[in-house]
Amino acid sequence: MPLYLKRKSVKKLLKKVLVANRGEIAVRIIRACREMGIRTVAVYSEADKNALHTTLADEAICVGPAISRKSYLNMKAILEAACLTGADSIHPGFGFLSENAKFAKICEEVGIKLIGPTANLIEMLGNKSQAKHTMKLAGVPVVPGSEGVLTSKEEATQLAEQMKYPVMLKASAGGGGKGIRVVHSKNELEKAYDLVKQEAKLSFNDDSIYLEKVIQNPRHVEIQILADEFGNCIHLGERDCTIQRHNQKIIEETPSLVIDERVREKMGQVAVKVAKEIGYTNAGTIEFLVDNDKNFYFMEMNTRIQVEHPITEMVTGIDLVKEQIKIASGERLEYKQKDIQMIGHSIEARINAETPEKNFRPCPGTITGLHLPGGNGIRIDTAIYSGYTVPPTYDAMIAKIIAHGRTRQEAIAKLKSAVAELVVEGIDTNVEFILDILNDASFVTNEYDTSFIEKRRKP
Repeated sequence: MPLYLKRKSVKKLLKKVLVANRGEIAVRIIRACREMGIRTVAVYSEADKNALHTTLADEAICVGPAISRKSYLNMKAILEAACLTGADSIHPGFGFLSENAKFAKICEEVGIKLIGPTANLIEMLGNKSQAKHTMKLAGVPVVPGSEGVLTSKEEATQLAEQMKYPVMLKASAGGGGKGIRVVHSKNELEKAYDLVKQEAKLSFNDDSIYLEKVIQNPRHVEIQILADEFGNCIHLGERDCTIQRHNQKIIEETPSLVIDERVREKMGQVAVKVAKEIGYTNAGTIEFLVDNDKNFYFMEMNTRIQVEHPITEMVTGIDLVKEQIKIASGERLEYKQKDIQMIGHSIEARINAETPEKNFRPCPGTITGLHLPGGNGIRIDTAIYSGYTVPPTYDAMIAKIIAHGRTRQEAIAKLKSAVAELVVEGIDTNVEFILDILNDASFVTNEYDTSFIEKRRKP
């Protein structure tokens, strides 16, 4: 019998957290735990032996070779590590196992507290087509599309003709911009159908896909929620994540200036209402598309901490990772909705190890020199250091630069200054690409949509 199957009971007060992730989010979680007096365990692959999170944690244990499916996605190895080190809980961060219902279920069965929602909730909301159906039943506006997953190419073609092109094929188990294709004709759809199913199978081990009508020129706006295990739930405002490349977010900000207070309040109320109805717990994000008439449509729900969570922390003063841990420890939310105030404006840029002029080709390698910016209102979330070797195996993001100002204009000015000050020698980064966006007149005047980069920023 595997060692992890011998675990029995769940301890309410968390004392040792295993961080089942890597990079800046692992560092972020470890620091939050240290501030709370909670011991931490880092897991790492052979490629991450010298990674920063392994030195910051109280303990570190190797869970496999570089390839993710044999290390950071290796449930057995991670659960064995938790048992061997006496960890009573696991924080999955984002990506990897963070939205894996099977992993959450095993944690529940063996008595290890997963810092996140229950396995049933992850399963319900992790499948995008099923989540859409759940939201529709709860009265949330949804993007028109197929009722559940597609059963054939013929069904997809029929629906697309009824709804009128363009339409979008999406992986039901998708996330991170993978398994998505926009098609403008029957010929495109017939070719894309098999490609999306293949990508879905490769990325998520689930080839089920569904179809949605494309909302023309939308903004991508999401609502952050926190819910405890006693039925209390609040929202912490919205984040505008419209600046994307191939459905991958690049720049995020809060508040969104594309919606007014009436729409903001309505979106927040809808998010909280749904969370309460389904019994959601811990941190979560409900993502919407907003059209030109300020109508909003449910897109998906992420049952984990988001990459862009720091901008919400900057304007609310609430540490979302600490709140996750408190909720998982059985504590009630300290805040009521009336306590939440958004002060100023915050914006985040994702710094990637890539070469934009070569079609954003990843650029792993050793960092030979490094200068991180600072100053009033600047926050850097990263795990890199001088001498660190960025491995070729994982996501290209190496840092996030977050700026906070009294106004959007001030926040943009601070972010531009910080990004321009960043020095990363030895590898290529997207710094100049980010600065180009921040200086673009359409971005500065807030007159853009999700096609911004596609139209203006081709390499």
